Amino acid sequence: MLCHGDSTVESGDANAPAPQPSAVAFREYLADAGLSHAPLAAEIALAITFNGLSQAVMMVSPGNLEDFIRGFSLSNAIIDSVDEIYDIRLSHGDQACQADVQISNRAFWALKDHRRQMTGISGCGICGVEALQQALPQLPILPPSALPPAQHFDGIRQRIEQAQQLARSSGALHAALYFDGAGNALLCREDIGRHNALDKLIGALQCDAIDSREGFVVVTSRCSLELIHKAVRARLGTLVSLSAPTALTVRWARQHHLNLIHVPHRHAPRIYSPIQELQP
Repeated sequence: MLCHGDSTVESGDANAPAPQPSAVAFREYLADAGLSHAPLAAEIALAITFNGLSQAVMMVSPGNLEDFIRGFSLSNAIIDSVDEIYDIRLSHGDQACQADVQISNRAFWALKDHRRQMTGISGCGICGVEALQQALPQLPILPPSALPPAQHFDGIRQRIEQAQQLARSSGALHAALYFDGAGNALLCREDIGRHNALDKLIGALQCDAIDSREGFVVVTSRCSLELIHKAVRARLGTLVSLSAPTALTVRWARQHHLNLIHVPHRHAPRIYSPIQELQP
């Protein structure tokens, strides 16, 4: 498995955590206000190519980029296993980063075939048969996983805030966290994008060979259908969100045996999946 320290880097550490927020000057909208400074989160443009084929350009937080590439590749079904990533070469610039990823021939041919199927589709995102298949894909049915003990959610919002080191100083960052079987926050990945944060966490879990079904994953953002797709492809056991899921998200979680829990601000955690846990 390609993991930390195995990639080629043009400049900087391939999987370094995000840099500390930069102090940016501002002036309050008051007649006698002077200059002040506030820490703001960083972001860069990341361009990803697979075997020389350009695949995506997105805005991300400039940290844990190897984790992100592994998680993005797996959760978007570009690869079936992180073993299919042979090399990651990162070339850093001031405002951008180029990631050249080498993947297996099987994964590359599947990627090219998928791109041919998508040719000519309107840019609205979900137009045409192929686009609907992309939005509502066939996913594996997971083996059922035990729900975490209820006490693991005691004070969980406060523990999440403690783990989000970058967000405490700058704000504007989502987080995805892994809590182990004992209820301890083992990993935290932060990013300006909620999908990116989960991809980074998935990549870190894969790299460290952690069986994520023994614990649970928390996302600080709303739980959209795309996050369910990523969780199922990464074979997570339990996904917890701090914002309420949609009805469609709950339906997909139940269909694919993904435990889905919502932790409201002022109420007890709510189990939405599996539904049998709610029956006498």
